[in-house]
Amino acid sequence: MPSAFIYLGILLVVTIVWFMLLKRPVYEAILISLIILLTVTGNWGNVGIYINDALSTSLLYSMTAFVAMSIILTKTKIIDSCVAIILSLLGRISGGAGYVAVIASAFMGALSGSGPGNVMATGTLTIPAMKKSGFPAHLAANVESNASYMGNMIPPSSNIIAAMGAFAALYPNSGMSEGQFWIVLWGIAFWFILQRLLMVFGFCKYYKVKPMAKEDLPSFKETFKHGWQGLLLPVIILLPFVLDYAFKNNFFTDRLGSAGAGYLSKSLLIFIPGIAVIFCCIIAKDKKIVTPHSIAKMFANGVKTIAPAIGVCLIGYIIGALFADLNVSEELYTFIAGINMGKFGLVLFICVFTCVLGMVIPGSSLVVMFGPMFITSLASVGVNPVLAAAMLPCICGVMCGITPPLGLGMYAGMTIAESDFSKTFKNNLWWVGAQFVLQVLVLMGWLPILGL
Repeated sequence: MPSAFIYLGILLVVTIVWFMLLKRPVYEAILISLIILLTVTGNWGNVGIYINDALSTSLLYSMTAFVAMSIILTKTKIIDSCVAIILSLLGRISGGAGYVAVIASAFMGALSGSGPGNVMATGTLTIPAMKKSGFPAHLAANVESNASYMGNMIPPSSNIIAAMGAFAALYPNSGMSEGQFWIVLWGIAFWFILQRLLMVFGFCKYYKVKPMAKEDLPSFKETFKHGWQGLLLPVIILLPFVLDYAFKNNFFTDRLGSAGAGYLSKSLLIFIPGIAVIFCCIIAKDKKIVTPHSIAKMFANGVKTIAPAIGVCLIGYIIGALFADLNVSEELYTFIAGINMGKFGLVLFICVFTCVLGMVIPGSSLVVMFGPMFITSLASVGVNPVLAAAMLPCICGVMCGITPPLGLGMYAGMTIAESDFSKTFKNNLWWVGAQFVLQVLVLMGWLPILGL
């Protein structure tokens, strides 16, 4: 048996015992796993190198910027006003509250970068609205949680940054810009948003869900008047990447050179969160929230939100550096290639593999530690490597959020909906199954993807 499986087994066992059985934070489990792995492999002498490699990764700072941005978005209530506008428009149709939950939560989840946090933020609006229009509590919880976790695979979520890093490390001369990569991610996200909308439609027919009552609908005129500026936020965040995709090979390259255009593309991840935060501060209704003192206090109180997320990523990068030193990815790739499963078999295997790992390991850590191996393995059987990299946030980040026992999104939705665990769990299996099937269809290349 390859030693890579022993190291992976250590990681899984420690995470299961520490996180699931002892109910301790997942970042502690990952840290303890690192300590044990360093001890077992005798690599304590190289720990400084691994830490330096992790801290030298610019993507880590981009993740920090996006997580910090999510705090500002939540505290200034910009997200709430956008959800209210969408609800005023779609709440009038049968099952409209469910469609609102899918569209608004997917979009807001991409901006906030936190699956459970987005469930708690947008779910306080969408889940009661769904229940009032006839959604069973367990269905309302799952619609919201499964929609919210799509944010992990939709730019500008910080979860996709690690996937771009994995691709860039394997194909440094590909010429793939940030904008081009994000266009592919949006193309993939289209199918998963459509899948969830169709499932809401089917469940609404089954449960005979009605439109929201008129008295429960927010006024479009009033919500638009007070929240229209928030609708400009996605333009501010997404437009630079669209321009980078459309004009990098002519406009920017002609004026800045290929190197300059490349650096401009990479810098987008750093400065766009700052611009978005400045915009939020400008349009915030309550200026007392965005004074320097209030913002400093906001971030101080948000350390508990930022530190665990970034800590898991940092430790994940350190373990990734250790695994690279131990040739773990190469061993796993050699083992998988030796089985000779073919394209469909390998796609199925990796989707199952990430689903199982995602039950106990955060998706961002999976991408960091095993992303290069997944991309290399899939590319070896004919999967477009860009598609393989762009699907990493989906098969890792989304699945870990919706699949019990680590499916924190489901538990967050249950809390708001006050739904029965057994009913919620059984209904959630339909959503997990549909997610899995669509992942296979996309990776097999059976669906057209924008940007490819």
